[in-house]
Amino acid sequence: MSHVLLPQKNAPGLDFNISPLGLGTVKLGRNQGVKYPSAFELPSDAEAKELLATAKSCGINLIDTAPAYGSSEERLGKLLKGQREDWVIVSKAGEEFDNGESSFDFRPEHIRKSVERSLRRLNTDYIDMLLLHSDGNDLDVISQGGLEALAELKQAGLIRATGMSTKTVAGGIAAAKQSDCVMITYNLNETAEAEVLDFCAANHKTALIKKALASGHIAHNNQASGVAESMKFVFSHPGATAAIIGTINLQHLVGNVESYMQTMNNG
Repeated sequence: MSHVLLPQKNAPGLDFNISPLGLGTVKLGRNQGVKYPSAFELPSDAEAKELLATAKSCGINLIDTAPAYGSSEERLGKLLKGQREDWVIVSKAGEEFDNGESSFDFRPEHIRKSVERSLRRLNTDYIDMLLLHSDGNDLDVISQGGLEALAELKQAGLIRATGMSTKTVAGGIAAAKQSDCVMITYNLNETAEAEVLDFCAANHKTALIKKALASGHIAHNNQASGVAESMKFVFSHPGATAAIIGTINLQHLVGNVESYMQTMNNG
């Protein structure tokens, strides 16, 4: 277990605190059609339990999942039993993954059904942050009414914050204007969406960073220096609220936390 404890701070515009690093859980439920540098087996329940316990001991309270992440939601529903208040859960709607292929449906009726299914799978009566899972056609996705559907579910108390995982600058800014938070790609190799972070910083919006380590590719050859350089780059932007780091490797998880703390302490 790690003795390094991440600080938890208020998520801009929201009424709860999150850790600056979140645990991505694609690898808990899916090992097909993923873009990681190495193949992997899904962890056992015991291994997954240890991963979550280690994350928690490091001060991580943010956990990211999605219906498109295979069995991730269902596994978390069982693994987090009795710990619900300790975690800020991010899930998504709009993308499905079956038989090795993704499909998308952003109609309001599908979004509502997807959220209701996620609540059952996660064994909870609310989800903290629920994001539309864009296929890349961000503005078209927004035009279909999914964000409005999420706003209604928030009003009903089923979710605490609405948002969208986007892939374009225009889509990211439009989503930030119409919802509580966005999730964007931002790393040493991909900086195009920095304008979305600029908007979030200026408008007190929460911005979650996906692929902060370029799906593990940046750190693949030199773990420590790659992670440290990436952390410094991502969090030097004032609009970056938290980075979602997907790993099932305990050493990498603790190393990521230590790199973040060293980066922040060295300012």
